[in-house]
Amino acid sequence: MKFTLKEYQTDAVRDALKNLKRARKYWHADADSTAFSLTAVTGAGKTVMAAATFEALFHGDDEFDFDGDPGAVVIWFSDSPDLNEQTRFRLMEASDRINHTDLVVVENTFNRAKFEAKKVYFLNTQKLGKKSLLVRGFDQEELEANAGDLLPETRPDLRSFTIWDTIRNTIEDPDLTLYFVLDEAHRGMGNPSAASQNAKSTIVQRIINGSGGVPGTPVVWGISATVDRFNKAMEGAQRRTTLPNVVVDPKKVQESGLIKDNIVLEIPDGVGDFDTVLVRRATDKLKASTEAWAEYARQQNESRPVIPLMVLQVPNTPDPSDVGRALDIIYQEWPELPSGSVAHVLAEHSTQQFGARNVPHISPELVQDQKWIRVLIAKDAISTGWDCPRAEVMVSFRAASDHTHITQLLGRMVRAPLARRVPSNDRLNSVDCLLPKFDKKTVEAVVEALITGNDTLPPSSGRILINPVEVKPDSSVPRAIWDAFESLPSQTRPQHGAKPIKRLTALAHELASDDILPNAGKIAHAAMHDALDQFQINESEKVDAKRRAVLTVEGETITVDLKGKKKSFNDFWEDADMAVIDDVYRRAARIFSPDVSRTYVDHLAYKISEPDDPDFEEALIESRVSVAALSLLMEVQSYFDGMADALARTWLSQYSSQIKMLTDDRKEAYRQIVEMSKEPQDAGLFKPEARFEHTKERKGNVEMDLPKWKNHLLCDVNGDYPAKLNDWEEDVIKIESKRNGFRFWYRNPQQPGQSSLGIAYKVGDRYEILRPDFLFFAEQANGKIAVDIVDPHGTHLSDALAKLQGLAIYAEAHLSAFRRIESIIKVDETLRMLDLTRADVRNAIANFKDSANLEALYAGSLGSDYKSKQK
Repeated sequence: MKFTLKEYQTDAVRDALKNLKRARKYWHADADSTAFSLTAVTGAGKTVMAAATFEALFHGDDEFDFDGDPGAVVIWFSDSPDLNEQTRFRLMEASDRINHTDLVVVENTFNRAKFEAKKVYFLNTQKLGKKSLLVRGFDQEELEANAGDLLPETRPDLRSFTIWDTIRNTIEDPDLTLYFVLDEAHRGMGNPSAASQNAKSTIVQRIINGSGGVPGTPVVWGISATVDRFNKAMEGAQRRTTLPNVVVDPKKVQESGLIKDNIVLEIPDGVGDFDTVLVRRATDKLKASTEAWAEYARQQNESRPVIPLMVLQVPNTPDPSDVGRALDIIYQEWPELPSGSVAHVLAEHSTQQFGARNVPHISPELVQDQKWIRVLIAKDAISTGWDCPRAEVMVSFRAASDHTHITQLLGRMVRAPLARRVPSNDRLNSVDCLLPKFDKKTVEAVVEALITGNDTLPPSSGRILINPVEVKPDSSVPRAIWDAFESLPSQTRPQHGAKPIKRLTALAHELASDDILPNAGKIAHAAMHDALDQFQINESEKVDAKRRAVLTVEGETITVDLKGKKKSFNDFWEDADMAVIDDVYRRAARIFSPDVSRTYVDHLAYKISEPDDPDFEEALIESRVSVAALSLLMEVQSYFDGMADALARTWLSQYSSQIKMLTDDRKEAYRQIVEMSKEPQDAGLFKPEARFEHTKERKGNVEMDLPKWKNHLLCDVNGDYPAKLNDWEEDVIKIESKRNGFRFWYRNPQQPGQSSLGIAYKVGDRYEILRPDFLFFAEQANGKIAVDIVDPHGTHLSDALAKLQGLAIYAEAHLSAFRRIESIIKVDETLRMLDLTRADVRNAIANFKDSANLEALYAGSLGSDYKSKQK
């Protein structure tokens, strides 16, 4: 792969490959058909995951412990040739083991008896319609009626095979395995409650279930953000086994920064069609976004800044004059906008005249890369499938009842333009949507769909904000407080199955790329070679024994005396051949990584012989045996991992100051490397530069302003911070504000981001992230800044004890960073607290088992009343 997979992507690929391995076995052993789905929110990188899966399926992959299928054939099916083309391009972009010639678009001229192995074939609904050349003549009665003077078996255009023939022949070939991948699977199955199915769903179900002499597809893999319809259809399919579905956790996608953190909805009152004020406001937002991205590019020395665009969504039958007036307003409001900056993706695939302006057509999948497009006119044709991360603003004049289309369209706009979160700046991590034709009830329906999802719409992982306010750093906050804030240790979520050697080599690559440590890769390999040399010295007897085991194949011969009815057993030993040695060496490659295994073989061989010597080939074989023997020792894994982890930690600490001086893009690369660990890792916080916050709440049919608070690190132009707090959170703010030396407070965001303090806690064998509610900053008598964590802790959730135990572990490791770390609950209307700076309290928390009675800890002798007179 050309891209490093995120942890959740790696997990999804591993699970998908497990299913494909089982599916292949079921098909070739018992002719059992199978199906499963991959569910991931929009922006999770489903095509990247598919590319990694296809690489392993075609060629095998040691990291996933997966042997390739030499007869694998993949059909990638969608309802759009444009979407297929975009997917094909992305697969080429992501994979370094799948050639462009292996990604075949099935055109009308396609004419083969069978599909070829190790290729992905792209099909779409239109190619399988009744009038398509690919299928004409498959029906025998139609064939004979149209044959004329030709032989009855002759296809139209003298075609030898229809696409249905090709599919059937591929399925029936015992050396091939056909995998059918249904993109946007929720659309392919139609609505199960509908009286009739549309053309696409009929075609899809014909491929899946079989029809007209064509057997059903052996393996079906549905991919979508919402696959409920697909899953239900597969569960109801006859003679098809349903494998475990692969579900990507939306929280992990949000943490990755691949999708935007906020969807900002503005719902103005009392506007008309193509209201002048709304178009002007949308234009101002586009200008502001353009300037913000340009400024960010200047700060980061980025030569190619993000070029935002506005989506202008029009009704199904817009008045061209109205659209023309809207375009005129845009140019009046933004005179610097170059002429010819508008395009459309309407069904009419030709230049359209709107008022006095001629607007060319463009295919949706091309919009992202055509930077000249700054305003895009659309209906709902782009509501599914296309990607345009630079779409930063949308203004819609569709009808209020059309919330489904709006929500689908938002799915095309949530991808982060840089495929990463911009540190500390909510404006660059948000998309603005102006919905003037929506009434309040419809807005609530849109928000509900975005938050929870349904059978056709994916849920959003980010915040949904309606008419928010932007808050920025309070100008009265001294630099010393921000220094204290940025020095606080925030923890990353450990990665399940992370490999220290992979982390080390990735770190070495980045350090060398940034000229921080030239030849870091060679240095890392040399260090690991020395570590393995020392291990061989320390464990020489065990290593020698394993060498003998590698070189010798043990077995047992059974002799049966039929006359005497006796059996005799005789052991035998044979020298291992290279196939056996290579098989054991592959185990070593999984432990030490293929690269380190290869370079360590060379390292050992050079000790024995020189490359010019005739015996060097034998030295390489001997060295290969040594590496294979090492991998058979159980203790070598933990030893090797420990040495790799120690060197990575040393380098991250040693070069931290240089890393901090890099651009955000380069720092993000190192942040991801820090996260490649099985244990929580510390990472500093970023000063927030801008954040959006709610300003109102709805109670029944009444909309009310949220309370405003002073002395928050972030505030609006009036010095206020809007926040909805419950009663005891309000008590906490009041109590902390009265303490001696109190200066400012910070409501820790509950969403992932570099400005949110995260603390890892363990649930089972997986880690989650706790984000304590409040940070308080006080100036001490000696002039230094003290930082306190005060966390009102709900005990009603199932993981409440796990969170408290994670906070206690964090407190023990970071006592020097904080003055107070307190967890608070309300017991019988009294606020009680646990002081986690006390060792006896932390020990009691660690040993507490009764998660259903967590209040007992706070109510007992280790707890105390939470009062302002505390230290």
